Amino acid sequence: MQFHLNGFNAGDPRVQAPSEMAKTNPQTDSLPEQVDVLIVGCGPAGLTLAAQLAAFPDIRTRIIEQKEGPLQLGQADGVACRTMEMFEAFGFSRRVMEEAYWVNEVTFWKPDTKRPEHIVRNGRVQDTEDGLSEFPHVILNQARVHDFYLEVMKNSPSRLVPDYSRSLVDVEVDRTATDYPVTVRVARTDAAHQGQEEVVRARYVVGCDGARSAVRKSIGRELRGDSANQAWGVMDVLAVTDFPDIRLKAAIHSATEGNVLIIPREGGYLVRLYVELDKLNENERVASRNITVDHLIAAAQRVLHPYTLDVKEVAWWSVYEIGQRISDHYDDVAGRGDDAALPHVFIAGDACHTHSPKAGQGMNFSMQDTFNLGWKLASVLRGQCNPELLHSYSAERQSVAQELIDFDRTWAKMFSDRPSEGGAGGVDPKAFEQYFVKQGRFTAGTETHYQPSMITGDSTHQALAEGLTIGKRFHSAPVFRLADARPLHLGHVARADGRWRLYAFAGKHDNGGAESGIRALCEYLTDSPASPLRRFTPAGCDIDSVFDVRAIFQQSHRDLALESMPAMLLPRKGRYGLQDYEKVFFAGLNSGQDIFDMRGINRTLGCLIIVRPDQYVAQVLPLAARQELADFFDGFMQQPS
Repeated sequence: MQFHLNGFNAGDPRVQAPSEMAKTNPQTDSLPEQVDVLIVGCGPAGLTLAAQLAAFPDIRTRIIEQKEGPLQLGQADGVACRTMEMFEAFGFSRRVMEEAYWVNEVTFWKPDTKRPEHIVRNGRVQDTEDGLSEFPHVILNQARVHDFYLEVMKNSPSRLVPDYSRSLVDVEVDRTATDYPVTVRVARTDAAHQGQEEVVRARYVVGCDGARSAVRKSIGRELRGDSANQAWGVMDVLAVTDFPDIRLKAAIHSATEGNVLIIPREGGYLVRLYVELDKLNENERVASRNITVDHLIAAAQRVLHPYTLDVKEVAWWSVYEIGQRISDHYDDVAGRGDDAALPHVFIAGDACHTHSPKAGQGMNFSMQDTFNLGWKLASVLRGQCNPELLHSYSAERQSVAQELIDFDRTWAKMFSDRPSEGGAGGVDPKAFEQYFVKQGRFTAGTETHYQPSMITGDSTHQALAEGLTIGKRFHSAPVFRLADARPLHLGHVARADGRWRLYAFAGKHDNGGAESGIRALCEYLTDSPASPLRRFTPAGCDIDSVFDVRAIFQQSHRDLALESMPAMLLPRKGRYGLQDYEKVFFAGLNSGQDIFDMRGINRTLGCLIIVRPDQYVAQVLPLAARQELADFFDGFMQQPS
């Protein structure tokens, strides 16, 4: 963490200095007449977007929520490894790890072949494979995730806080307008302002307002899909039990009483149980069954037989129907035949895809939606990228969501099927376990793969870094910082600040000296008129304000000279021109965790890895590929006016 750049500041470094706009025009109880981005909904998707945009004080962002205040008890609880990597960029991954339950192993239970009315343990597997991520899969109340995001927003230069007790009335887009084309009507629902309406004109609106999204309806989109006609209950309980795996994630198939998924919760005592209930008739809704929490408890007790479950307190419970539904497009223009039209209204999270909670992807996938969208909105609003970039949001996220829907349909069916050895007329318990292991990368969130586009290159030079797949997330690995020999993860230097990362991996004998490939690259970036840094960094801004360039060498720090590194890697920044010493790293040759080996980076030639602001690998290039580097960014960036 770097701070004190523009002067010494005592206190918590996570509390950033307020912007001039925040000081002179603090947020009031009334919505402004005009905003750059209006976010509808304070769920995980909405708060991820708000926290990202709050980092840009020159972007006027507001977020509205129909509830009266912050969430106190959330529905979602699983936090995937990939999501933890994203939390690191927002600065609160370690706090999540401290509070959360860590999912390390999963057990599988089936009917005892000798006494089918009893259940027995059938298998035990590691939850995620070794090396998949430096972060664990954890369980934490969704409300706490919200708390962390709200803190990031409040401590940002924008001092952004939600506007509660506001319900969306409608959204209209004026295609002829040159500025603020979206008009939004909002009804206030608190007692002091009951019946009052506010009208806001926005450049962009993002609907993160759930499965019954009013924003989605306003742009004529709808969720399409099907229902499995299967009712499930879920409850968070404090209970006394002799079931031995109560503190492990456990999937339990009984012979005749249905199935249960056990998810231990944070704090050491609380546990969540997903309980299979009765099949629904076609077009029947679960609400018509009048299911009570006592029904859930009794069903769980029957499944766990011969073990006992004495529920002392129910912290939260609900019932739901399994279904997989998705919108065909995620904005107001995609697929409507007007290629020249630019999107101004977007939907994210449950507003554009719903599925069962069994794979733990609801909250995780929703947050990845807006992490994808946030930096794109910021880049367009700040004049860094062409507005056509915004088409890529629907194109990228809808296709990967369809993969999630297809996976969830198979996974939910396997979970709901009755157990049957050999799979005859049901699901083979061993096959169920094997499918869980096979899909581990998908449920961890690390299998998302964006296809080639204006912001994701082709695989021409993929062989230079075989372990950093173009279109997939940048898989971090340990390195050491040259200036102070500190060990850290390379991916952790990236914040959710909208900047592109250029990681230059040096060739075998490259030490940054006069004839090195790293020096030649740095001199090109600094001096060439064709350099993306020269062309797209606004005048008067720090040299790394748009592109964050870092170098990783193969030699030990004792064989490298910090003072001999290119000036690009020791930039002077801020109002005092202070020197940044945190741009140069070396591999852990003697640590057993060498980033070159771990990520398949060509030791002889080295390479340049271009990483998007949302942590996905955009391109792999040779260090000397000047024209390809320039052409890539020329495809979507624009020079500052």
